[in-house]
Amino acid sequence: MTKVINKISLTGIGVCAIVTLCNVAHADRPQPIYSAPTEDQPSAGAEFQQVINPQVPLSIEFAGERIDLDRVDLYEKLDRELTSMAYTHGNTLLTIKRANRYFPVMAPILKQNGISEDMLYLACIESYLNPTAYSPAKAAGIWQFIPSTAKHYGLEVNDEVDERYDIEKETRAACRYLKKAYSLYNNWESVAASYNGGTARVTKELEAQKADSAFDLYLVEETRRYPFRMMAMKLIMENPGAYGFSLSADQLYQPATYTEVKVDGPVADWPDWAIEHGITYATLKEHNPWIRSKTLTNKAGKTYIVKIPTENSQKRSTRTIKVYNPAWTR
Repeated sequence: MTKVINKISLTGIGVCAIVTLCNVAHADRPQPIYSAPTEDQPSAGAEFQQVINPQVPLSIEFAGERIDLDRVDLYEKLDRELTSMAYTHGNTLLTIKRANRYFPVMAPILKQNGISEDMLYLACIESYLNPTAYSPAKAAGIWQFIPSTAKHYGLEVNDEVDERYDIEKETRAACRYLKKAYSLYNNWESVAASYNGGTARVTKELEAQKADSAFDLYLVEETRRYPFRMMAMKLIMENPGAYGFSLSADQLYQPATYTEVKVDGPVADWPDWAIEHGITYATLKEHNPWIRSKTLTNKAGKTYIVKIPTENSQKRSTRTIKVYNPAWTR
């Protein structure tokens, strides 16, 4: 019995020794300290900035249509997208900055085709207006066309040329899609849903569920969210300051000015072509992302417009500052 007691005693001493050594070894490390707040000490929550939920309006006008948000389901769906978008600061800020560069190009094309400028917000949620966006589903460009749909609406897509990255041409193709979809549904929420889920699926579900609007459809979540994401983007971009976004005019991305060169034959080497025209190959690709190869075969003799940016528009000190929408700046 005595031996057992001694063994236990020695074991306890060993543990104490180990703990003591550990404490000494880590004595130079700051130890976490917590104490409950007192009356004179604020709670831990006071260390964080206040988080404000965006206000959802009672209704919204989109593309000439008044959408009543009295329905709880519509309110909650828009609230979800508005809350998410308002606090996804990086992508929302970039979208506003890029819009200053690309809306002046895109908006007139929509107007020429009789389509409301509000449909620009569809492009915003598709790509955050990233002109070289590319998705896992192989959708490309600001309007995010997959190859088959792009070709169906008149865009050239191959290893040398991909017009999904030509902002003017892809916007015209998007207009053709939007006009056709609107002729099927006669409302923009269904058009938006079809842009994500396809006209075949939306048309089938409208018939099967005996509905006239995507607002009344049960669809896969991503497609169901699309009209509300579009409306949320409009609310924020029409008044960014109301949602905490603050930008100055010089922080908006400025449109470049160009010299346009027509190319109606083959190009043996685009890097050489770029140098001959006073720019680098990288600059050529940045402003003409539809060029997908270092060569252009062009057996058909098609005419392509290549944009050469002017020197002044490439420097912050000499560029002209323009603001497309005064509401975007503080």
